[in-house]
Amino acid sequence: MNAPAALLLDRFSAIVGARYALRDADAIAPYLTERREKFSGRTGLVLRPGTVAEVAAIVKLANETRTSIVPQGGNTGLVGGQVPSPAGDEIVVSLARLARVRAVDAASNTMTVESGLTLADAHAAATAVDRLFPLSLASEGSCEIGGNLSTNAGGTAVLAYGNMRELVLGLEVVLPSGEVWEGLRTLRKDNTGYDLKDIFVGAEGTLGIITAAVLKLFPRPRGTSVAVVGIASPADALALFNVARSFAGFGLTAAELMPRIAIETCVKHLPGARDPLAEPHAWYLLLEVSSPRSQVEAEATIEAIFADGLERGFVEDGVRAQSLEQATAFWRMREALSDLQKNLGGSIKHDVAVPLAAVPELLARADAAARALVPGCRPFPFGHVGDGNIHLNISQPEGMDKKAFLDRWDEMNAAIHAIVIDLGGTISAEHGIGVLKRDLLAKVKSPLEIALMRKIKAALDPNGIMNPGKVIL
Repeated sequence: MNAPAALLLDRFSAIVGARYALRDADAIAPYLTERREKFSGRTGLVLRPGTVAEVAAIVKLANETRTSIVPQGGNTGLVGGQVPSPAGDEIVVSLARLARVRAVDAASNTMTVESGLTLADAHAAATAVDRLFPLSLASEGSCEIGGNLSTNAGGTAVLAYGNMRELVLGLEVVLPSGEVWEGLRTLRKDNTGYDLKDIFVGAEGTLGIITAAVLKLFPRPRGTSVAVVGIASPADALALFNVARSFAGFGLTAAELMPRIAIETCVKHLPGARDPLAEPHAWYLLLEVSSPRSQVEAEATIEAIFADGLERGFVEDGVRAQSLEQATAFWRMREALSDLQKNLGGSIKHDVAVPLAAVPELLARADAAARALVPGCRPFPFGHVGDGNIHLNISQPEGMDKKAFLDRWDEMNAAIHAIVIDLGGTISAEHGIGVLKRDLLAKVKSPLEIALMRKIKAALDPNGIMNPGKVIL
């Protein structure tokens, strides 16, 4: 498809007004490249609609003129799903101006918000009525609710509250025809046919544009305790996780695994970071326990977990945060890991998940495969051990040329993904498919599943205007 002609761009621009139709190269630049700079594209126009009616008008005109559009939230995605193609034949539609909190109902524990609201602002709106919206991501200050929904975001609180699909009750969506589906229902139980919202959650903008959502809220914990525990192996981490779950139940709100290299990288490159334990350990497990009753109960529970784990031989050492500041410092180290890896040079990344019991085997086999493929490489796996999702990243060998290492990306992916698939896992646990993993989808989906996905895409978007080339061809 050729780039839209100037006259057509004028028609699109008129919908939102000149102020919100970006055509200058400098103004457009922030919308063209994803944060890891692996994907970059071109466009002649970025539209920033301020109402649902404007979004609908944009999509209606795009459908009539067969103009491809790329919906974009906070541009924090990691698989290229929000970036226009290098061909320059797509229009970017930023949802950032649709950022209102439409309603908060503390009695029914729901909140209706627009898709451009940042996750941090959603947290603030919930806190204002003494409620919790539990999605927790390091990018909360810039990622937006629409993007969180479109990628079915996960994060560190999935263990207790589920991923984004489980945190939404209803959606408002502009369909590829330009029609608006008004599905903002607040019902907890509605057994009337197909659950249409699940089609759009995780679709990465390929089936429509989410403009608003009804989100679930939860009572705020009255106490939270955080600890970092030193352990010898991932098998011990899994054993300790099971101990923690037996003591805390769903009050266990996080269980984050980190290798020694992660702690060393934090201490060296994160200002103010300190090794939380007196002696080095091969692995570390960050645990968070929340209590609906009191801080005393949360602290007592995490102490009991530590004592039981120590008695059983799963724990080598540990420390419980003695203040909110110390708890924040522990979490700051965990949340900084993705960005801190840049200090080690090139990083080949994997967002994978396996059945919980297979996590130790995954880590052992992946470590051996990576080192055999690129001798001297530095495996840097970390993540959500409680739900089987590991960010199995591999940093380049010291002294190796960065480009030469990153040129091994596909080769390394193939080796790691083969292990993941053999263990019954998935190649994308929470980041989505986008462009990065589109051609790998057939490795984890059956031919029938791929065919069904294509039928849904063809039925909703027969002209193929919605985020073409993403997720599925």
